[in-house]
Amino acid sequence: MELGFTTLALFMHDHKEIIKLAKLHGFEIIEILGEDPFWEKDKCEFKDCGLDIKIHSTTVDINIASLNKGIKKESVRQIINCGQYGEKINASAITVHPGKIGRNEPHLREWAMERAIESIGEIIDNTNIVISVENMPVNPSFLGNTVEEIERIQNETGCFLTIDTGHGNTCGNLEEMLSLKNISYCHLNDNNGMKDQHITLGDGTLDLSLLKKINKGIIELNNFDNVLKSKEIINKII
Repeated sequence: MELGFTTLALFMHDHKEIIKLAKLHGFEIIEILGEDPFWEKDKCEFKDCGLDIKIHSTTVDINIASLNKGIKKESVRQIINCGQYGEKINASAITVHPGKIGRNEPHLREWAMERAIESIGEIIDNTNIVISVENMPVNPSFLGNTVEEIERIQNETGCFLTIDTGHGNTCGNLEEMLSLKNISYCHLNDNNGMKDQHITLGDGTLDLSLLKKINKGIIELNNFDNVLKSKEIINKII
């Protein structure tokens, strides 16, 4: 497995230091957390740094499936900007959340799904980078937490997928998710099977044998020591 970690694990650290630590510990990939604190200090240090760069597009206050046209438009604009930045630094993919709804009523969910699909299509049309939609955890407000919804989004837009092991674990559908086509990479984390906790691999109920099905993985934790612990677990399994 080609392995990396999210910059969330070294939040607000110097970008050159993050690259140095990645290489020191034998990682091949870095996923940039594309929120405002990153953009405010970025000087394109990740461009041609010798690592495969992915980007997790902004999620704070973003909803590409919003029934509010203004929020939807601004959300799409920001993700397109993220994709265009990814082109600039030669990143290979960006991960996008499919959106959410306020009330989980069937007609509203269908409306939101249609808007999410429209938004993802617009993002793909305005970028030249792999757009990878992520499966979501068990929460009725989130779109894309069932295999059927993720497959529909992919079939109607041609997007790639980012499969989050923790999210799949809360939904009980991780093995099915990992069998879908065109997975660009995976987010690796664990939980108790009920809540999206993003804890160290092996500290929750995740079936670790499923990691053998993964070719590229980002350890998505907020602590670098736990990233290294998870890396050790993976190395013992793979």
